[in-house]
Amino acid sequence: MATVSEVIPGLARERALALYREMLVIRRTEDALARAHAAGLVHGACHTYVGEEAVAVGVSAHLRPDDTVLSTHRGHGHALAKGMSPHALMAELFGRVTGCSHGRGGSMHLFAPEVGLLGTSGIVGPSILMATGAGYSYRLLGTDRVSVAFFGDGAVNNGAFHEGLNLAAIWRLPVLFVCENNLYATEVPFETVAGNPDVAARGVAYGLPSVRLDGNDVLAVHEAAGEAVRRARRGEGPTLLECRTYRTRAHSEGMRDAGYRTRDEVEAWKARCPIARWRDRLLGAGGVAPSDLDRIDQEVAALVREAAKFAEASPWPDPSTATRNVYTEPRETG
Repeated sequence: MATVSEVIPGLARERALALYREMLVIRRTEDALARAHAAGLVHGACHTYVGEEAVAVGVSAHLRPDDTVLSTHRGHGHALAKGMSPHALMAELFGRVTGCSHGRGGSMHLFAPEVGLLGTSGIVGPSILMATGAGYSYRLLGTDRVSVAFFGDGAVNNGAFHEGLNLAAIWRLPVLFVCENNLYATEVPFETVAGNPDVAARGVAYGLPSVRLDGNDVLAVHEAAGEAVRRARRGEGPTLLECRTYRTRAHSEGMRDAGYRTRDEVEAWKARCPIARWRDRLLGAGGVAPSDLDRIDQEVAALVREAAKFAEASPWPDPSTATRNVYTEPRETG
């Protein structure tokens, strides 16, 4: 029987299984957070990444710990793919001191510089300019580090998109711009607010190599991101990836999920689940048995259960620290 690397060229068995595991960690963590939100354990918004896992995992597989990621309000998947633990993520959404932002940020404001996550934001589009700035600093420092901006289709009509891509192209900055085009900006169909809904074509206008691809195909994302990261490390400048994908849950937990898209549309995209597709492909490749994937399923389920227990058992922040990290702490001078 053929091996994984023979059927899926350039991809070792270990990497192929790691892609499956990382996507599953995101899915199971998000499922747990959705249940926790319904139970009142999550305070504030909860924007899940269910259905889009292939993008974060396919891109982050090529990043080193010192490479940086800037993300959006829908950033749980990016945080987990970059190395944040489910424990730190769930505790953050539960508002506990053990969370990545010590319970101060919640769903939309995750921060973990130790794994290269420089932040997520509820504002639309800032990840683009911040990643461009990080890329500029790497260029000045003479390193081969790479910065990645994740953003949705709604951000490409903002000035930040055009300014960031133009500047990165002019200075050949080591930046990867990743548009997760899930077809809707909240509840607004992207095609109704874009004179040119072909996001990749916009990158071409600024002289960037631009690729439009199936964002629910983790191998397609992995291959395109790998080439983009290698180009950036060689000093050849930025790349734009338009990943066509779909969120199969509501824009945010607790919001309506009808009236702007049909149930048939949602079900059709669920049938294109990136995790199920990759599982089928691995089993068809040979060298991977159902028991191998079942074992990963069980390990991930146990990990997420432990994370949920950890988050709920963690202490609340001390009220006396409410003003900490808001202003610069005074320092004695001698």
